[in-house]
Amino acid sequence: MTLAPTPPMGWNSWDCYGPSVTEAEVLANARFMAERLKSFGWDTVVVDIQWHEPTARGGGYNPDAPLHLDEFGRPQPAPNRFPSAVGGAGFAPLAEQVHALGLRFGLHIMRGIPRLAVRRGLRIAETDYTAAQAADQSSTCAWNSDNYGLDHDHPGARAYYDSLFAQFAAWGVDFVKADDMLYPFHEREIAAFCAAARGCGREMVLSLSPGRAMSLEYVGQLREHAQMWRVSDDLWDRWSDVRAQFDRLAMWAPLAEPGAWPDADMLPLGRIGIRAERGPDRVSRLTATEQRTLMTLWCVARSPLMFGGDLPSTDEATLALLTNPGVLALLGESTGNRQVIREGDLAVWTARRTDGPGRYVAVFNTGETPMEPTLEWASVGCAPVPADQVVDLWERKAAPVSADGLAVDLPPHGCRLLLVP
Repeated sequence: MTLAPTPPMGWNSWDCYGPSVTEAEVLANARFMAERLKSFGWDTVVVDIQWHEPTARGGGYNPDAPLHLDEFGRPQPAPNRFPSAVGGAGFAPLAEQVHALGLRFGLHIMRGIPRLAVRRGLRIAETDYTAAQAADQSSTCAWNSDNYGLDHDHPGARAYYDSLFAQFAAWGVDFVKADDMLYPFHEREIAAFCAAARGCGREMVLSLSPGRAMSLEYVGQLREHAQMWRVSDDLWDRWSDVRAQFDRLAMWAPLAEPGAWPDADMLPLGRIGIRAERGPDRVSRLTATEQRTLMTLWCVARSPLMFGGDLPSTDEATLALLTNPGVLALLGESTGNRQVIREGDLAVWTARRTDGPGRYVAVFNTGETPMEPTLEWASVGCAPVPADQVVDLWERKAAPVSADGLAVDLPPHGCRLLLVP
């Protein structure tokens, strides 16, 4: 069976809580998802970075952090933040509560092995190798000081990843976001990480990050080893960040397939920045128009959707963005998704519907002035249809058409998403 046959949809703690999310906050978001979003396909709850850091804070990372590790150098949830983990229970109790809501449980992990395990001389589980023997101390992350990379010429490297995933499987983990993998492209780390995931006895979706300056030359390896992979650096609530994704997704979206999804990064919507790695506590600075454009682009490109805001404090307008059935059908049931026109600030995408007849047409204005283009029917792969048969999926009403084609009005940074029979 294919893992992630459609793009994963879920919540991730990063945009609102940065490195410092707590068990109570995770459960509050999980309960809200189960109540308000699960019926629309949202089903994954992900605890992002530093869950094993007792002193984690918003606004950055602590150097030489006092990570909570077990005797084999494996990260353990910090009990002061995740009280159900006390006594060596790990994430099993939290995962059980998430599963009881009908949801999937995920976590973040950094590439490599903790430096603290090396300094303490800890042994790798079920081996005589030490963390120091398996570590590649010349391989470090530029933005986080927790880990060394692994020396994949040493058998202890594979043994460490095997022990890590054995623990994740015992906890009931369903989704793993592996960071510092793609920039630069750590080929051997990725292969070893994937092998450990596949050999652990539990199916887990594997997500690789972050994808700054990602090249298409890696697509074969990415498809082989992961179900989703980032195609950009972290995306925040700035129009410039959203606009930059148009060219990236135009390049990557045609390569998506069931079980292999280029990832445009999280949705910085709703209330974010509560204790974020950057920025103050705030409601997303993207305008309502820009937020609709973001959702439309992610869905027509079939990017995974990971919501970054605090769900319990999310306003109804934002929830409406996340629960539009016609728009989410585009994400889950379409094919041939690609950009077909890019002329200055005008971008046009099309996709074929697979759960019924029809074609999706997404029209975007990435510029600073309004525009009113008319798209010839042939340019979007459609035959002329009567005016009352084209549906604007966001407005949920018939869209204006003419004998010449689809007539759309687009505000700056705006879009229209149409379903043509």
